[in-house]
Amino acid sequence: MKIIFAKSGKVNGVKIGYLAAFILVLLSFFITLFANHQLLKRARMVDHTNNVLGHLELLLSNVKDGETGYRGYLASKDRVYLDPYYSSRSQVDSIYHLLKGEMADNHSQEQRLALTYQLIDSKFQHIKSGMQLFADHAYEMSDTLLHDLLIGKQVMGSVRFAVLGMQLEETRLAKERAGKVDATGKALSIITITSLVIAFYMLIFGLLSYMKENRARLKADSKVRESQQLLEWRIGELDKANKELVQMRSLEKFTASGRMARTIAHEIRNPLTNINLALEQLRNDRPHKDEDMDLLFDMVERNSSRINQLINELLASTKFAELNYNQVFVNELLDGALDMAKDRIQLNNITVIKKYDNHIGKVSADREKMKIAFLNLIVNAIEAMEPGSGKLVIETKSENNKCVIEITDNGTGIDKESMAKLFEPYFTSKPNGNGLGLTNTQNIILNHKGTISVESEEGKGSRFRVELDFAH
Repeated sequence: MKIIFAKSGKVNGVKIGYLAAFILVLLSFFITLFANHQLLKRARMVDHTNNVLGHLELLLSNVKDGETGYRGYLASKDRVYLDPYYSSRSQVDSIYHLLKGEMADNHSQEQRLALTYQLIDSKFQHIKSGMQLFADHAYEMSDTLLHDLLIGKQVMGSVRFAVLGMQLEETRLAKERAGKVDATGKALSIITITSLVIAFYMLIFGLLSYMKENRARLKADSKVRESQQLLEWRIGELDKANKELVQMRSLEKFTASGRMARTIAHEIRNPLTNINLALEQLRNDRPHKDEDMDLLFDMVERNSSRINQLINELLASTKFAELNYNQVFVNELLDGALDMAKDRIQLNNITVIKKYDNHIGKVSADREKMKIAFLNLIVNAIEAMEPGSGKLVIETKSENNKCVIEITDNGTGIDKESMAKLFEPYFTSKPNGNGLGLTNTQNIILNHKGTISVESEEGKGSRFRVELDFAH
């Protein structure tokens, strides 16, 4: 529990670190976004102020052009000099309306602009009245016109002073706004650098955390793999030991069956011999021939011979026999057994599927006895399947330096109770079987120092597996 808790604490620490870094970066992003917005806003204000200064200069220039044209007209009496006056008047009105819109956010500047426009309007009125006086005095200078020019000059001075005041105010605003832009730019630079530092810290933190967690994960994965390998090895060893135990028990049971068979044979043959001798004596000592008695004598003799035959079969199936070893290909042995069972296969319309390993090596075996063993397994499989729908699969392969033969059917299968007695002498579930086929097969396999096992499920079929040593 302590280990789990410690790991959980580390994981939570990493999560909190990532969350804090993410919040810092997110906060930095919003601050940067806000600062950038303010920078753009103040930059626009600076541009706005510069535009206002330009328009004020243009306004004053147009008034000067109007006055210059008016004075040129008075000096030359040529009306061509009045063109700047007429054009400046309309331009002044346009510039005034433009400035009025630009100064709408500055009440004091708006008031100064209105006063300046009144002065400009007064200036243009003096020019207009001066042109009228000039025309009334036959285009000659008069005292009244000179006085009007003097007043116009004073008005022009007032216009200049008013425009200069607005320009000074806009210049002050421009400097103030430029200072704010610089301050915002510096703040933005600081925020950007801070963001980069945070991002770098987050990168380092993430990299270190990843390396740490990755090392821990690799270590844990390594332990898991080691545990899995150990578990698989133990399972393999347990399975191997279980198979060896099963084979040992099978061998012990086979040996015990052999001892019991020899004991039974000895105990039965002695009285059976006496019976046969007594039968022969009775047959010879009878006073006269009687057909009914001959039938009884023949019946006893036949059954005595049958008992003796069963004893011989039992002994043959439970004893270690001498073998005539040869190096043979197991695929050839199987084909030979299939050829011996050909009539049964055709009669029951069984489908045979061969899955032979064509490169499998030879085994040391008694050719005829091993054919009998395989034949017994094949016949047993055929009899377990329904005619017409049976599938017999015979496979050969090499596993763990052993020659493996698997004979599989899709028959009725074997129940658990029968599995425990499958290789016992005289045990059979077939109506006409003698129960020695599989016992004899096991005897042959064990005589070849091989193993035989079976897997079965009721209703799904059985698989007999034979393992033999390869020839050296």
